[in-house]
Amino acid sequence: MTRISADWLKNETLQALLAALSDGGEEARVVGGAVRNTLMDRPVTDIDIATTTLPEETIRRAEAIGLKAVPTGIEHGTITVVADGRPYEVTTLRRDIETDGRHAVVTFGRDWQADAERRDFTINALYADAKGDVLDLVGGVADIERGNLRFIGDAEQRILEDRLRILRFFRFFAWYGTGRPEADGLRAVTRLRDGLTELSAERVWNEMRKLLAAPDPSRALLWMRQTRALTVVLPESEKWGIDEIHGLVAAEQARGWMPDAMLRLMAIVPPDPARLSELSRRLKLANQERDRLLGFANEPPPPEEETERTLRARLYFGNRQASEDVLRLALAKAQAKVGQDLAALDRVAKLSARLEITETFVPPRFPISGDGLKQRGHAAGPHLGQEIDRLKRIWAESGFSLTADELLAKSSTAEDRN
Repeated sequence: MTRISADWLKNETLQALLAALSDGGEEARVVGGAVRNTLMDRPVTDIDIATTTLPEETIRRAEAIGLKAVPTGIEHGTITVVADGRPYEVTTLRRDIETDGRHAVVTFGRDWQADAERRDFTINALYADAKGDVLDLVGGVADIERGNLRFIGDAEQRILEDRLRILRFFRFFAWYGTGRPEADGLRAVTRLRDGLTELSAERVWNEMRKLLAAPDPSRALLWMRQTRALTVVLPESEKWGIDEIHGLVAAEQARGWMPDAMLRLMAIVPPDPARLSELSRRLKLANQERDRLLGFANEPPPPEEETERTLRARLYFGNRQASEDVLRLALAKAQAKVGQDLAALDRVAKLSARLEITETFVPPRFPISGDGLKQRGHAAGPHLGQEIDRLKRIWAESGFSLTADELLAKSSTAEDRN
């Protein structure tokens, strides 16, 4: 039998909770991602528990050992137990009795095999008891060893139970799969991909964001394109293509950039403000995500030649984040051509220098205020704002070197305007 050993499993509170839920002939085991990631030597963040106790009994037993129990999904058997500020999702073993592709009606039970078989992928249906002994009822351990992502049972049936599993198939492949995705899974995804239109925008974007944040999502995106699932959720990418993802991931790895889901999204969609505005609306992006995407769409490509002074002036008046995004994508594209194009190496060097300036740029403080201009005869109102903007342009063109007195000397007076 496979056994895991991990610091998180030795936690006294977790051990106490597992013991309380396993008392009197009941059973409780850690399930899913914590077991999977430990076997794969990956970080563990969330710890979920499966138990034979019914939800009300789960609450009673958790509270009996001094823990807070919140009925976050009691109709589906889920109780969130909070200990030392850490949540544990505890769910009663269950079986689906009715599904519509988005929601399921469940019945509770005590059958670990039935509970495993209702889950999505074999690598997610692994259970570990308090000692770390792993219960594997669907071949998940062998699939982890082979880097194989496989639906449990019939792939088409699993997808019909929940259409989101199409995106989860590609997301988990991006994070945990190697080689080629399961053939049955690919065929099922291809047949059922239109079911993605039935899902809420929030669920779709949540899965896509996680997929794009994988260390290297390029192979998963390739298979999404091959099955045309990508066209369903991101039609903007269809004619634009996903080829630049490879160069971006290579640049990230070479330059130590953190994986950035939004930047990767920008790499596979056209910089078209109207289309990306519609994308933001359709997928219900957060305001910050929408603004960053539209900033990228409205930012012009980096000029072939640009002095440091001109760049800093542009950053002062423009969108620094958008400039950084466009520069990173341009740099990744140029770097991918090194070895094929003699001019690419020179462009990489120039773009690298500009990116360093952009990343470290801090807007300097404008040395004069409206009060100083009022003393020069400027009245409050629109003209005052216009004069400040004019002087800021002069200041930026000087490389931000002009002093307050020098700027005031360049300001127009009421007499000048007459």
